Amino acid sequence: MEIERKFLIQSPPDNLESFPYHQIEQGYLCTDPVVRIRRQDEEYYLTYKSKGLMVREEYNLPLTREAYIHLRPKIDGVLIAKKRYLIPLPPSHTIELDIFENDLAPLVLAEVEFSTEQEANAFVPPEWFGEDVTYSEKYHNSMLSRKSNTPQQPTS
Repeated sequence: MEIERKFLIQSPPDNLESFPYHQIEQGYLCTDPVVRIRRQDEEYYLTYKSKGLMVREEYNLPLTREAYIHLRPKIDGVLIAKKRYLIPLPPSHTIELDIFENDLAPLVLAEVEFSTEQEANAFVPPEWFGEDVTYSEKYHNSMLSRKSNTPQQPTS
């Protein structure tokens, strides 16, 4: 089960390069239900996600590099590329800050995962977080992969 809140970010922290990150690319074989392939650094996955906004089922299965390369041309829409920074959020959370590249730049989103719905609903985001887009389907990566539906990052 995945329980997460998602926020638009206008200005990431100044010390961003001091945090660990993953280079990610992912594409969608299907968006209803969501079936995704992902390369995270040198690891490869096939993921199924159920319907839902803040709470949904998620299953990750390992793929070989060869299987990922075989499936990549079969995706619908654009291949999403992003750098995901992992920023500690005391006392026990991590902010996953996604800086999108290529067709989706300059979009920046932050996600925080939780153990329970109650914990997610009680979350008070840091001041530098922008609009809460948890309940907006248009910011799901599966929707972002549909190039014609890509929301643009609001400008200040």
